Amino acid sequence: MKEASIPTTKHDEEIQRGLELGLPGSSSIEDKTIPTFSRGELPHFAGINTFMKAPYLEDVKDVGKFDATVIGVPFDGGCTYRAGTRFGPQGIRRISALYTPYNYERGIDLREQMSLCDAGDVFTIPANIEKTFDQISNGVAHVAASGSFPIILGGDHSIGFPTIRGIASVTSKRIGIIHVDRHADIQEKDLDERMHTTPYFHATNIPNVRPENLVQIGIGGWQVPRPAVGNMVERQTNIFTMEDVETLGIEKVAEMALERAWDGCDAVYLSYDIDSIEAAFVPGTGWPEPGGLLPREALKLVGLVAAEGLCGMEVVEVSPPYDHADITSLMALRICVDVLGSMVSHGTLGKHKSIIDKPFTPF
Repeated sequence: MKEASIPTTKHDEEIQRGLELGLPGSSSIEDKTIPTFSRGELPHFAGINTFMKAPYLEDVKDVGKFDATVIGVPFDGGCTYRAGTRFGPQGIRRISALYTPYNYERGIDLREQMSLCDAGDVFTIPANIEKTFDQISNGVAHVAASGSFPIILGGDHSIGFPTIRGIASVTSKRIGIIHVDRHADIQEKDLDERMHTTPYFHATNIPNVRPENLVQIGIGGWQVPRPAVGNMVERQTNIFTMEDVETLGIEKVAEMALERAWDGCDAVYLSYDIDSIEAAFVPGTGWPEPGGLLPREALKLVGLVAAEGLCGMEVVEVSPPYDHADITSLMALRICVDVLGSMVSHGTLGKHKSIIDKPFTPF
């Protein structure tokens, strides 16, 4: 079994740290690994809610010491219907306390096989989209330039432009995008602004992010605006509708998506919109659309995509005010940890470091 080859070094260190910082437990406690004050993973219902109870990195200049960095982007100023995604990072972090870093099926332990920190949230400006975009690009570029893998928790999908802009600013190499969504999000403007329906029009204007390397999976239903279709055709992006997914199957779609996203590129970025999943499973989102991916299909897809290695990822459109029993936040969490798990098990976490060839320049 793979489990037998996984060390317990970090687990043991966490227990010792908990006893040192949280005081040994009372004399009536038989399990001497339990401290008086909760420090670390257990109990799952206690403690400060960082992502997966990873260390909170107050000094963001230290992100380069970690394999991956979680960045919250609490912004919903780009929403055109139901707001609430500014609470997405909080919701995902809160339910992440439920998880352990060990996955029995994959035979991996993220605590033992990689390092992870939580850098907190970008300071967004609720009344100003463009200033918020600059803040997001600034934060993501800083993390990407350090070599740490950025995991971005949205936030509405308008952030899909400044996130990729941040990564693209620290490399001269070409970046492809795999975008999983029910909506095309490629209009130039919506309501006269760059909203959550517009990120991929502007992302594919970035010189090293070409539209022919944009792959969009799950598109369809009654919420794809006709103005977006002209841009899709003109820019020759790659679209897989839900009917395509049903006809071809997840494995074939992933294979074809990787082929197009990586064609002539040096890295690929994953943008996952939670509304790509069947609405019955993810009620906590701004634009729910029935007929999307089933949870198992979504997890299979991101696992296959991530196995090749990514330069960053985001999960967006989680709106806790509309959620029930945290199930949407839980699904977003699972997307993130399955991506990490796939890269760890395939040895591709950190592959992106080779493309970082430009210094961080503040926006």
